[in-house]
Amino acid sequence: MLDKVAMTEAIIVAKAQKQTSWQAIAEAAGLSEVYTTSACLGMNHLDTDPAEKVAAYLGLDKAVAEALQAFPHKSWEKAVPTDPLIYRLYEIVGVYGPTMKELIHEKFGDGIMSAIDFTMDIDKEPNPAGDRVVVTMNGKFLPYKAW
Repeated sequence: MLDKVAMTEAIIVAKAQKQTSWQAIAEAAGLSEVYTTSACLGMNHLDTDPAEKVAAYLGLDKAVAEALQAFPHKSWEKAVPTDPLIYRLYEIVGVYGPTMKELIHEKFGDGIMSAIDFTMDIDKEPNPAGDRVVVTMNGKFLPYKAW
């Protein structure tokens, strides 16, 4: 069975060869663009049907479909990454994280936003001063409980 790294490499190569988009791959899977991309990059899994649809769409074999179905080990480097886009997301959390936490606590109480019961959309908003990136995160509020 392929590991997630080899699976991702095969998907990236096939995507480039097919000259397709993540949106088209997601449509083939019948899932969201963000979730499908995350699964193809190894950070989530797909159920059998969408995994087979992704592999078929990209012309990849059963080993890729099986690897897409494997549950991932979700980890990332603890150091701040140097990729500018990913670094800026860390910067946003560093600058606005305490604000987000404070406002969530004020509006919901003591708890967290789930990253399990969660959706995210990434959109492009045309703007004469420069196109805007719109990231919408939608996570279930999970209150801490006392016992």
